Amino acid sequence: MPLIQFREALNQAMCEEMQRDPEVFLIGEEVAEYDGAYKVSRGMLAKFGPQRVVDMPISECGFAGLGLGAALVGLRPIVEFMTFSFSLVALDQLLNNAPKIRYMSGGQFKLPIVFRGISGPGRQLAATHAWSVDALCTHVPGLKVVVPSCPYDAKGLLKTAIRDDDPVVFLESESMYTLRQEVPEQEYLLPFGQADIKRPGGDCTVVAWGQSCVIALEAAEQLHRENGLEVEVVDLRTLRPLDLSRIIQSVRRTGYCVTVEEGYPTCSVGAEIAALVQEKCFDDLDHAVVRVASLDVPMPYSKPLQEHVVPDARRVVQAIKEATYLQG
Repeated sequence: MPLIQFREALNQAMCEEMQRDPEVFLIGEEVAEYDGAYKVSRGMLAKFGPQRVVDMPISECGFAGLGLGAALVGLRPIVEFMTFSFSLVALDQLLNNAPKIRYMSGGQFKLPIVFRGISGPGRQLAATHAWSVDALCTHVPGLKVVVPSCPYDAKGLLKTAIRDDDPVVFLESESMYTLRQEVPEQEYLLPFGQADIKRPGGDCTVVAWGQSCVIALEAAEQLHRENGLEVEVVDLRTLRPLDLSRIIQSVRRTGYCVTVEEGYPTCSVGAEIAALVQEKCFDDLDHAVVRVASLDVPMPYSKPLQEHVVPDARRVVQAIKEATYLQG
């Protein structure tokens, strides 16, 4: 299997689906002539032409609405936000219209649309360009929310998202675009709502997704080397639908649970998971669920300050030690 980058896996998924289905097309800022702000769409304009890979003006509300209209008449648009921070000016389209059209039409309309782009702090993007919209989007019924953590998952999940008849929010991380992994050349799809055990273990369950899963795996490896602790890392892959059964199975075996995310802690996805775990696994837990998230402040531009605010392996290690009584 070839070793490819995260961004190449996304590119392959889009190209394969556009070759398979002529109704699939890509729109967004700088996706065509510039090959994408983060080079995810490199070469796609040359392959598919300007009718199917289309540069949009700086008007997220406008081209998000264009995508909704296209999906309503039978096309399958992929709408790229250069960053999901920019999607905030299109919240009426993203959170108020897209998730509700199928329901309000009594199932008469499908809405096969994918909104994708980077979410989270990235590399010194400052406060207004560093939103982690995981919790914001997961809050809304009618949306499916996908957050891959590796190239293999990114390709399989994006292909599934493009074929889905409901609106999908597909969240990526700038920090992950250069991650490399072996990815099969033959076609494969990954189902929504099925979490993946990225690292098996029996001493503590760590629930993570996206870039946070990378950090959780680093922390698990460190604890294995230093303390012999076998940490199980559960990668959610999709936040809606949520694979609660996989989380519960793991926590009932280990007796401990830590959640890791780059979003803010207040009303977060981690807070929801902690509540669900303590509802379903109260008698199995030997310690309260411990949450790791970004500090509850606007994201700083300064590199040292951002490193202090955003979770890293050190903070995850401390949380696991707290949860398992390795430290007070």
